[in-house]
Amino acid sequence: MRRVGLASRVGIVFLGMLLTCEFARALCGTDVVIVSGHVTRPPQRAIVRVQLLYAKLRPGESGEVTVENGKFTIQIPFLTQSRAPLLIGNLLEKCDRKPQTVVVTLLGGNENLEYDRVSLNLAKDFKMADPSAYTPRSGIVLSGLH
Repeated sequence: MRRVGLASRVGIVFLGMLLTCEFARALCGTDVVIVSGHVTRPPQRAIVRVQLLYAKLRPGESGEVTVENGKFTIQIPFLTQSRAPLLIGNLLEKCDRKPQTVVVTLLGGNENLEYDRVSLNLAKDFKMADPSAYTPRSGIVLSGLH
């Protein structure tokens, strides 16, 4: 019978802890905020920027899309993991992280001037399109007029 040394046992325990962390990490998924709408009188080189804001207005994920034929659609994925797994006791993560506010901004021109902006409350202004996707309850309309 072969004896395993202390260093080998520590390595095996460490490897087990890493595998447990990776397994727990897989339990939290990625959700997505889907923002679509149209722009009345879009400026030249119009783009729409979407910024997710969390508690205490902490900025999170963001993205930009070019306005085409006065319309836009963009998907902003976000990780639902809200805290790291505990190695002692509970091995499961908390998977309830989601933004509170979605800021949609119309930019345009050579200097990317801001033309319009709307702030939407995720809980009030969005609905679940499927178990992992949020869409606005009504269409978003941005104006290219100053």
